[in-house]
Amino acid sequence: MLKRPIPSTGEEIGAIGVGTWRGFDIGTGAAERAQRGRVLDTLFDSGGTVVDSSPMYGRAEGVTGDLLADNVRRNDAFIATKVWTKGRQQGIDEMETSFRLFRTEVIDLMQIHNLVDWRTHLDAMRGWKGDGRLRYLGYTHYRPHAFGDLMNCLKEEPVDFVQFCYSIDETDAEDEILPFCAANGIATLINLPFGGGRLLSHLSRQPMPDLVAEFGCNSWAQLCLKYVISHPAVTCVIPGTSNPDHMADLVAAGEGDLLDEGTRREIAALF
Repeated sequence: MLKRPIPSTGEEIGAIGVGTWRGFDIGTGAAERAQRGRVLDTLFDSGGTVVDSSPMYGRAEGVTGDLLADNVRRNDAFIATKVWTKGRQQGIDEMETSFRLFRTEVIDLMQIHNLVDWRTHLDAMRGWKGDGRLRYLGYTHYRPHAFGDLMNCLKEEPVDFVQFCYSIDETDAEDEILPFCAANGIATLINLPFGGGRLLSHLSRQPMPDLVAEFGCNSWAQLCLKYVISHPAVTCVIPGTSNPDHMADLVAAGEGDLLDEGTRREIAALF
């Protein structure tokens, strides 16, 4: 799989990861947990590493933590989660819960979810990063209207990562925030690469364009992810799935040639 460096350290991570929203918010059933375990195995087998979660995602942190604890590839995981509350002590308590649910003493990336009370949490997070409990810090949002707020936060208080939405039918990120991150050495995590699911539902009724055959894309999902990771300022994209077969399809987008700029323009014009 294509690897991309984290600008603040040079550490490389796989360009395709997995998000746990909805798909990992499950109970204790052995069969459904085994299925999610196979999703993680497929990710790791491909060279992917990033597993993104949040306290907002119901039981996803705990389920992911349980599965990773039972996985011999546990050390391959780059755990990214979030703090999503108001108040310093409330934030500390929530992050401590994340450590417990993930069964770890170190979390790779802690992000401030949707910028909620970001100044308060950032102070505590920086202290924990200095102590080695957190490796990287970040901000997140999921809608384009927040791009300006994200950039203002990055200008005022720089961090290692920023997570936001970007897809083949929602390209607002190309205007300012992706160039800003590239110019200022900030890693990017991309959420909603399928426009929240509506994009693939629409595309499944359409024939794939002939021009993508040379890039090894065998599904619309692969093409959508290939479009995203072909932007040089994208570090990693985190599609969500609970299906190991779908995960195998998704990680394949991280292999082979990237789309050149001319092809990206042609594909964007189709939309």
